[in-house]
Amino acid sequence: MQYNTRPQGLKTCLKKLETVVTSIQEPTEPRFWRDETLPFIEARSIHNGRKVSYAKHAHETFSIGIVRDGHCTYSNGKTLERISAGAVVVMNPGDAHACNPIDDELWSYRMLYVDVPWLVDIQRDLGISRNDQFRPFSTTVTTQAGLYVGLNRLYHVLIDQQAEHLQKHGAALAFMLQVQQTLIPAHDLPPHGHRGLMRAAEFIRDNYTRSLKLDEICSAASLSASYLIRAFKNEYGMTPHAYLINCRIEFCRSQLRRGRPIADVALAAGFSDQAHLQRSFKKVVAATPGQYRA
Repeated sequence: MQYNTRPQGLKTCLKKLETVVTSIQEPTEPRFWRDETLPFIEARSIHNGRKVSYAKHAHETFSIGIVRDGHCTYSNGKTLERISAGAVVVMNPGDAHACNPIDDELWSYRMLYVDVPWLVDIQRDLGISRNDQFRPFSTTVTTQAGLYVGLNRLYHVLIDQQAEHLQKHGAALAFMLQVQQTLIPAHDLPPHGHRGLMRAAEFIRDNYTRSLKLDEICSAASLSASYLIRAFKNEYGMTPHAYLINCRIEFCRSQLRRGRPIADVALAAGFSDQAHLQRSFKKVVAATPGQYRA
């Protein structure tokens, strides 16, 4: 019996291997992310685009993406070159472009599509917009590691179903500020926002138990969103979302010291559930809520 079962087992293994190989060879369906509360940005990714083929096309949006695996030909205006993993591609609105894989290689990428009016607001705050018009980028492709890592980080925040609106909005602004300041050097921060930043911090401290939107904080502080994201971290050492989480953690510490149930404390602090508190608490305190209470 032992000798009779081995061929069958081998056939099963070969069949599984064939299935895996076939799945690798076939292109993965593209994945899109959108959020109606963040209508100014859209994300797209594809894991295996070796069979994907694009004709030259253009977008009304500003587009920026990264090549994660493989090689491809990148055409943008007069630019035509072979790029590979680690490359960051930049397309101004209206730029005719195309990316296509080379030699049937595994090819994966992630893209962001950003509405131009939202981007113009950022450029205006940075002092690089001309007559409130979009200032195009001269760069079409770069291997700047900070932009590659930044886009990857933002993508993970955007698709995270646990991430709050404030975290996603803040991360999107922070990355686009990074893009602007990397590809179009900006002016220094204007010196007039200190009182507004104090009002922003106070508003967060007064409202941290609920899910805040960046626009609410900006309205309370009378500051633009892009200025707030740039200057708040300089002033307080953390982003507005991190500051909000820190306020929640401080509240939780005080309540846990009193022996309150962890689940009750999590909801009272504004976390979605106990697991959400657990993850955030451990990052800040380097201990679980249970360990801290004990």
